[in-house]
Amino acid sequence: MQIVERAYGLLEVHHFDQGEIRSAGDAMLQKLGVKMTDRMKPKILSEQTITGIDGHHAALINRMRHGDTISDGQTLYTLEVQPAAYAAIAANEAEKAADISILEVITFGAVGRLWLGGGEAEIAEAAKAIRETLAEIEGRS
Repeated sequence: MQIVERAYGLLEVHHFDQGEIRSAGDAMLQKLGVKMTDRMKPKILSEQTITGIDGHHAALINRMRHGDTISDGQTLYTLEVQPAAYAAIAANEAEKAADISILEVITFGAVGRLWLGGGEAEIAEAAKAIRETLAEIEGRS
């Protein structure tokens, strides 16, 4: 996927072999004359957990989403992170940590956004994994 934007574009590559992805990433960094350590450290701008979603709210959320759906009684988690691409890492870690639904992921622009839905305990576990993973990423402020 490639998204060209004035200030905050995105290039995303996929392959079954993680080694191929890492090699492609190294080649891009080399061509740009930068190192992985030059990246910006992720900054969580906002994070919110809303429990007990009402059916009417669920209908409004589901109307605007591009991913899975949320149901009456479930919990909604929202995250805003900078740089935006870290929303993809957050979504990946959330899925690995808990049985949740990814409602929306926006990985380009000035701010990345992630919306998750699921049971309250599962959302808490996913949010914890997101915070821990983003805190471990080194980079410049």
